[in-house]
Amino acid sequence: MTDAKEKEMKLSLGLRRTNLEERLYESRNKRISSTNILAQVQEIFEQETRREEAILEEIHDGNDGINKFNLELLESHRIFHLSDIEKLCIEYRLRFLDSKFFKGEIPYETLVRIKALESAQQMTLKGFKIVAPSKLFKLENADDPLMFAPMGNDYFYLIHKWGNDLHPLRKLLMWPFKHLENFIGVLLAISFLIALLIPDGLFSPKQTTTQFFMIFFFVFKWMAGLSIFYGFKKGKNFSTAIWRSKYYNA
Repeated sequence: MTDAKEKEMKLSLGLRRTNLEERLYESRNKRISSTNILAQVQEIFEQETRREEAILEEIHDGNDGINKFNLELLESHRIFHLSDIEKLCIEYRLRFLDSKFFKGEIPYETLVRIKALESAQQMTLKGFKIVAPSKLFKLENADDPLMFAPMGNDYFYLIHKWGNDLHPLRKLLMWPFKHLENFIGVLLAISFLIALLIPDGLFSPKQTTTQFFMIFFFVFKWMAGLSIFYGFKKGKNFSTAIWRSKYYNA
Protein backbone atom coordinates (compact mmCIF):
# COMPACT_ATOMS: atom_id res chain seq x y z
CA MET A 1 0.00 0.00 0.00
CA THR A 2 1.42 3.38 -0.97
CA ASP A 3 1.87 6.25 1.49
CA ALA A 4 -0.74 8.32 -0.30
CA LYS A 5 -3.36 5.58 -0.07
CA GLU A 6 -2.51 4.99 3.62
CA LYS A 7 -2.95 8.70 4.34
CA GLU A 8 -6.28 8.77 2.54
CA MET A 9 -7.49 5.74 4.50
CA LYS A 10 -6.56 7.37 7.88
CA LEU A 11 -8.31 10.59 6.93
CA SER A 12 -11.38 8.66 5.89
CA LEU A 13 -11.48 7.01 9.31
CA GLY A 14 -11.22 10.42 11.04
CA LEU A 15 -7.71 9.85 12.41
CA ARG A 16 -5.01 12.53 12.57
CA ARG A 17 -1.47 12.73 13.88
CA THR A 18 -0.89 13.82 17.49
CA ASN A 19 0.54 17.32 17.88
CA LEU A 20 2.65 17.28 21.04
CA GLU A 21 2.69 21.06 21.35
CA GLU A 22 -1.10 21.20 21.34
CA ARG A 23 -1.30 18.43 23.95
CA LEU A 24 1.19 20.33 26.11
CA TYR A 25 -0.94 23.47 25.97
CA GLU A 26 -4.05 21.46 26.85
CA SER A 27 -2.33 19.89 29.87
CA ARG A 28 -1.06 23.24 31.11
CA ASN A 29 -4.42 24.98 30.63
CA LYS A 30 -6.15 22.35 32.74
CA ARG A 31 -3.82 23.21 35.61
CA ILE A 32 -3.77 26.99 35.21
CA SER A 33 -5.12 29.49 32.74
CA SER A 34 -2.75 31.22 30.35
CA THR A 35 -3.72 34.60 31.83
CA ASN A 36 -2.38 33.58 35.26
CA ILE A 37 0.77 31.77 34.16
CA LEU A 38 2.88 34.94 33.82
CA ALA A 39 1.84 36.18 37.27
CA GLN A 40 2.68 32.80 38.81
CA VAL A 41 6.08 32.59 37.11
CA GLN A 42 6.92 36.16 38.09
CA GLU A 43 5.99 35.46 41.72
CA ILE A 44 8.23 32.37 41.77
CA PHE A 45 11.15 34.32 40.29
CA GLU A 46 10.68 37.11 42.85
CA GLN A 47 10.64 34.59 45.70
CA GLU A 48 13.90 33.03 44.44
CA THR A 49 15.47 36.46 44.03
CA ARG A 50 14.57 37.43 47.60
CA ARG A 51 15.94 34.12 48.85
CA GLU A 52 19.24 34.61 46.99
CA GLU A 53 19.53 38.17 48.32
CA ALA A 54 19.02 36.85 51.87
CA ILE A 55 21.79 34.27 51.35
CA LEU A 56 24.20 36.92 50.01
CA GLU A 57 23.35 39.18 52.94
CA GLU A 58 24.16 36.35 55.35
CA ILE A 59 27.46 35.68 53.54
CA HIS A 60 28.49 39.35 53.57
CA ASP A 61 27.39 39.94 57.17
CA GLY A 62 29.20 36.83 58.39
CA ASN A 63 27.03 36.26 61.45
CA ASP A 64 28.36 33.64 63.85
CA GLY A 65 26.30 30.54 64.43
CA ILE A 66 26.13 26.78 64.40
CA ASN A 67 23.98 24.85 61.93
CA LYS A 68 22.08 21.89 63.38
CA PHE A 69 22.23 19.59 60.38
CA ASN A 70 20.31 16.39 59.85
CA LEU A 71 23.39 14.19 59.45
CA GLU A 72 21.51 11.51 57.53
CA LEU A 73 20.94 13.97 54.66
CA LEU A 74 24.58 15.08 54.39
CA GLU A 75 27.34 13.73 52.14
CA SER A 76 29.86 12.29 54.59
CA HIS A 77 32.87 13.01 52.35
CA ARG A 78 32.14 16.74 52.66
CA ILE A 79 32.54 16.83 56.46
CA PHE A 80 35.93 18.11 57.69
CA HIS A 81 37.45 18.71 61.11
CA LEU A 82 39.17 21.98 61.93
CA SER A 83 42.53 20.17 62.11
CA ASP A 84 42.16 19.10 58.45
CA ILE A 85 41.47 22.68 57.39
CA GLU A 86 44.36 23.98 59.53
CA LYS A 87 46.82 21.59 57.85
CA LEU A 88 45.67 22.68 54.38
CA CYS A 89 45.95 26.38 55.24
CA ILE A 90 49.42 26.03 56.72
CA GLU A 91 50.81 24.00 53.83
CA TYR A 92 49.47 26.37 51.14
CA ARG A 93 49.59 29.62 53.22
CA LEU A 94 45.83 30.22 53.10
CA ARG A 95 43.36 31.91 55.45
CA PHE A 96 40.26 30.37 57.03
CA LEU A 97 38.00 33.29 57.93
CA ASP A 98 34.39 34.43 58.22
CA SER A 99 32.75 35.01 54.85
CA LYS A 100 32.24 38.71 55.67
CA PHE A 101 35.97 39.26 55.04
CA PHE A 102 35.81 37.73 51.55
CA LYS A 103 36.07 40.37 48.80
CA GLY A 104 35.85 38.04 45.80
CA GLU A 105 32.68 37.42 43.83
CA ILE A 106 30.34 34.68 45.03
CA PRO A 107 29.38 32.61 41.94
CA TYR A 108 25.74 31.82 41.26
CA GLU A 109 26.45 28.09 41.47
CA THR A 110 27.37 28.59 45.14
CA LEU A 111 23.97 30.19 45.78
CA VAL A 112 22.29 27.26 44.03
CA ARG A 113 24.14 24.77 46.24
CA ILE A 114 23.27 26.71 49.39
CA LYS A 115 19.59 26.86 48.40
CA ALA A 116 19.55 23.13 47.65
CA LEU A 117 21.17 22.36 51.03
CA GLU A 118 18.73 24.65 52.85
CA SER A 119 15.78 23.02 51.11
CA ALA A 120 17.00 19.53 51.96
CA GLN A 121 17.71 20.47 55.60
CA GLN A 122 14.64 22.73 55.99
CA MET A 123 16.75 25.43 57.61
CA THR A 124 18.56 28.71 56.94
CA LEU A 125 22.34 28.35 56.91
CA LYS A 126 24.52 30.80 58.82
CA GLY A 127 28.09 31.35 59.95
CA PHE A 128 29.72 30.74 56.55
CA LYS A 129 33.51 30.31 56.49
CA ILE A 130 35.85 30.52 53.50
CA VAL A 131 39.35 29.16 52.78
CA ALA A 132 41.25 31.32 50.31
CA PRO A 133 44.56 33.17 49.79
CA SER A 134 45.00 36.40 51.78
CA LYS A 135 44.55 38.62 48.72
CA LEU A 136 40.93 37.50 48.38
CA PHE A 137 39.96 38.80 51.83
CA LYS A 138 39.19 42.31 53.05
CA LEU A 139 41.61 42.05 55.93
CA GLU A 140 41.99 44.61 58.69
CA ASN A 141 45.36 46.37 58.85
CA ALA A 142 47.45 45.29 62.04
CA ASP A 143 42.60 31.65 43.41
CA ASP A 144 40.72 28.83 44.91
CA PRO A 145 38.08 29.54 47.60
CA LEU A 146 36.28 26.84 49.61
CA MET A 147 33.03 27.70 51.42
CA PHE A 148 32.10 25.87 54.64
CA ALA A 149 29.18 25.91 57.05
CA PRO A 150 29.96 25.24 60.73
CA MET A 151 28.43 22.12 62.29
CA GLY A 152 29.71 22.54 65.85
CA ASN A 153 32.47 20.77 67.80
CA ASP A 154 35.05 22.08 65.28
CA TYR A 155 33.43 20.28 62.35
CA PHE A 156 32.59 22.03 59.08
CA TYR A 157 30.56 21.04 56.03
CA LEU A 158 32.06 21.86 52.62
CA ILE A 159 29.38 23.56 50.51
CA HIS A 160 31.22 24.55 47.34
CA LYS A 161 34.62 25.10 45.76
CA TRP A 162 35.01 27.52 42.86
CA GLY A 163 37.63 29.47 40.93
CA ASN A 164 40.92 28.25 39.52
CA ASP A 165 43.08 25.61 41.14
CA LEU A 166 46.20 26.75 42.99
CA HIS A 167 49.55 26.79 41.23
CA PRO A 168 51.09 23.27 41.39
CA LEU A 169 54.25 24.68 42.99
CA ARG A 170 52.48 26.80 45.63
CA LYS A 171 52.94 24.17 48.36
CA LEU A 172 56.69 24.02 47.64
CA LEU A 173 57.04 27.81 47.42
CA MET A 174 55.18 28.31 50.71
CA TRP A 175 57.13 25.57 52.56
CA PRO A 176 59.77 27.99 54.01
CA PHE A 177 57.00 30.09 55.61
CA LYS A 178 55.29 27.24 57.48
CA HIS A 179 57.53 27.33 60.57
CA LEU A 180 60.55 29.23 61.85
CA GLU A 181 62.64 26.06 61.54
CA ASN A 182 61.79 25.77 57.82
CA PHE A 183 62.74 29.39 57.21
CA ILE A 184 66.08 29.09 58.99
CA GLY A 185 66.87 25.93 57.04
CA VAL A 186 66.23 27.72 53.74
CA LEU A 187 68.40 30.69 54.82
CA LEU A 188 71.23 28.32 55.72
CA ALA A 189 70.99 26.57 52.35
CA ILE A 190 70.96 29.84 50.39
CA SER A 191 73.81 31.25 52.46
CA PHE A 192 75.90 28.13 51.84
CA LEU A 193 75.34 28.42 48.06
CA ILE A 194 76.28 32.11 48.08
CA ALA A 195 79.43 31.31 50.09
CA LEU A 196 80.40 28.71 47.48
CA LEU A 197 80.03 31.28 44.71
CA ILE A 198 82.48 33.71 46.34
CA PRO A 199 85.93 33.37 44.62
CA ASP A 200 88.65 31.66 46.69
CA GLY A 201 91.20 34.45 46.36
CA LEU A 202 88.89 37.31 47.23
CA PHE A 203 89.95 37.59 50.88
CA SER A 204 93.19 35.58 50.97
CA PRO A 205 95.55 33.93 48.46
CA LYS A 206 94.51 30.46 49.61
CA GLN A 207 91.18 30.04 51.35
CA THR A 208 91.04 27.54 54.20
CA THR A 209 88.01 25.62 55.47
CA THR A 210 87.85 27.86 58.53
CA GLN A 211 87.81 30.96 56.32
CA PHE A 212 85.04 29.44 54.19
CA PHE A 213 82.83 28.85 57.22
CA MET A 214 83.55 32.40 58.43
CA ILE A 215 82.36 33.72 55.07
CA PHE A 216 79.35 31.43 55.25
CA PHE A 217 78.58 32.75 58.76
CA PHE A 218 78.74 36.39 57.63
CA VAL A 219 76.57 35.65 54.57
CA PHE A 220 74.02 33.95 56.82
CA LYS A 221 74.01 36.97 59.17
CA TRP A 222 73.48 39.24 56.16
CA MET A 223 70.59 37.11 54.83
CA ALA A 224 69.00 36.80 58.28
CA GLY A 225 69.30 40.56 58.86
CA LEU A 226 67.56 41.35 55.57
CA SER A 227 64.83 38.81 56.30
CA ILE A 228 64.19 40.16 59.80
CA PHE A 229 64.11 43.75 58.48
CA TYR A 230 61.65 42.82 55.73
CA GLY A 231 59.54 40.73 58.08
CA PHE A 232 59.21 43.48 60.67
CA LYS A 233 58.62 46.17 58.05
CA LYS A 234 55.83 44.22 56.34
CA GLY A 235 54.50 42.71 59.57
CA LYS A 236 54.80 39.18 58.21
CA ASN A 237 54.46 36.00 60.21
CA PHE A 238 54.56 32.24 59.65
CA SER A 239 51.64 30.22 58.31
CA THR A 240 51.05 28.48 61.63
CA ALA A 241 50.30 31.88 63.18
CA ILE A 242 48.19 33.53 60.46
CA TRP A 243 45.86 30.88 59.06
CA ARG A 244 42.95 32.21 61.16
CA SER A 245 44.17 35.79 61.52
CA LYS A 246 41.93 38.58 60.20
CA TYR A 247 44.84 41.03 60.04
CA TYR A 248 46.58 41.79 56.77
CA ASN A 249 49.98 42.54 58.27
CA ALA A 250 50.38 39.08 59.75
